[in-house]
Amino acid sequence: MRLSPDEVELFEHSRARLEAIAYRLLGSASDAEDAVQDTFLRWQAADRERVETPEAWLTKVLTNLCLNQLTSARVRRETYVGTWLPEPVLAGDRMLGPVDTAVQRESVSLAVLTLMERLSTNERAVYVLREAFGYSHGEIAEILDITESNCQQIFRRAKQHVASGRPRAAVDGATARKIVAEFLTAAASGEIQPLVELLTDDVTSTGDGGGKVPARTGAIVGASAVARFLRGLFKPTDVKRDLVGGSLAFYADVVNGAPAVVVVTGGQVFGVMSLEVTPEGIAAVQSQVNPDKLVRATRQWAASEHGEPLLVVW
Repeated sequence: MRLSPDEVELFEHSRARLEAIAYRLLGSASDAEDAVQDTFLRWQAADRERVETPEAWLTKVLTNLCLNQLTSARVRRETYVGTWLPEPVLAGDRMLGPVDTAVQRESVSLAVLTLMERLSTNERAVYVLREAFGYSHGEIAEILDITESNCQQIFRRAKQHVASGRPRAAVDGATARKIVAEFLTAAASGEIQPLVELLTDDVTSTGDGGGKVPARTGAIVGASAVARFLRGLFKPTDVKRDLVGGSLAFYADVVNGAPAVVVVTGGQVFGVMSLEVTPEGIAAVQSQVNPDKLVRATRQWAASEHGEPLLVVW
């Protein structure tokens, strides 16, 4: 059935919200775009005269598409090479959705997106719709075809699984740049102690190369171990020069609400190193270098102003 201009406008008005929901559910911006496009096709094919509340209908269709996709994605991740990490999204990208409150910002952080991998598909949907978008338990129950009391129980379980018990520091662009500058200075110093002083005792470092770029398999834990790893990572070598194919420029930015090092070469985002900052120091370092997960970041980077790099090496 052909869409009227008003029906097209209604969907486009909902697109940003649908993308933000899908990104939180899937942890992948590219998969989120696909899910929203599939939702549009179903909107186009629907008997729209029988749809009483289009926004609710679209949310229900999108959520169920995402849950189906998430189930198949988790099967694929069983054979994923190395550690799977969410796709990073730069500040200002509408894929982030609402970030007005601390809860909304937390729900789109890479740390929480990673923790949500522990959840069942229904737990993830309930958590995202309730925590980030403020849907009532009744509305969520209707979307997922469950009872309201079941929805409340699922939400309590999901919050328990996601809660890390570690408060995270809220940062703006200026604070992020200062944190990243201190981190890069320490990492490029060639010494371990300056890095150790920035890290918490139980800091973790993980990386996702997707089998396409070398990345350490499994997490590195502890300030001394992570500091030694980072010192080696930032040390220039001929092998690294050959791998990169040129010099690397290190910028400070905000990614998924956290300070991050954006590594650029030849106009392409080569990697994103997200820093989870707590009052005690940097508690986690997540490095995304899988090129498949940096396509959108590269596109956003090319369209934005980012100033001068804090460090250029190799």
